[in-house]
Amino acid sequence: MDQAVENFWVNGAAGKLFVDRGGAGDLPVVMVHSLAGNTTQWQAQLDHLRKTRLAIAFDMRGHGQSELARDQDYSLAAMAHDLATVVDSLGLTKFILVGHSYGGGVVAVYAGRHPDRVAGLLFVDPIGDGRQAPQEEIHPFMAALRSEAYAETIEAYWRSILTNADSAVVQAVITSLRKTPKEAVLDALESVFAFDPAAALKSYRGPMQTIVSGLPDNPAALHHAVADLPHVVLPNTSHWLQMDRPEEFNRLMEEFLNKL
Repeated sequence: MDQAVENFWVNGAAGKLFVDRGGAGDLPVVMVHSLAGNTTQWQAQLDHLRKTRLAIAFDMRGHGQSELARDQDYSLAAMAHDLATVVDSLGLTKFILVGHSYGGGVVAVYAGRHPDRVAGLLFVDPIGDGRQAPQEEIHPFMAALRSEAYAETIEAYWRSILTNADSAVVQAVITSLRKTPKEAVLDALESVFAFDPAAALKSYRGPMQTIVSGLPDNPAALHHAVADLPHVVLPNTSHWLQMDRPEEFNRLMEEFLNKL
């Protein structure tokens, strides 16, 4: 069932969006990367899924090979609109969504808006209830990001959540971060700290699960914010757990997908 990979762009509301499609199957899997990430951070999962399924990933606006947003909007709502554009342009009517970190927020917003089209939601160390973040920490962090200390501040934070990652993963993730425009990161983080996941998912009644990293549990995490959300911990991993331990991650992913 394996099928050649196609790379192409679709016209989004604010610019062209890069799409990576391959494989074949009746129930596609659509993957959404993290803030300052790109489609290559799913490579091990795409290669695995495409042996038996149609698997699609795309670069969010301002990320990877997609264009910068003409409207400078990098919010969760804007990204969810781009996700809608991608699936609509590909003629997908029913599919599974997999979202990592900020991408988890994006798929939550999409599923809440289009619950009947989503067959399942798999969250990968997703953002949680951003409103619960301690303001005494958020205000100085965001102030530093708006200053000339942006680069050192954001990279220090990224490296802190890369704990447990090997050098190749660290290099790939930091390289992608450095290529992502400051304005995209800042606007997205503003959206993160206002995010109410329970409200976003209120209309969605389908299957959900989250796979979380081996980093310390966060009281604001999605599995605490959304009632009855099953979660599995993949120990000894960084925030980029799908890159750290791809074979084990793929096994957990398949266990969820095979239930749908």
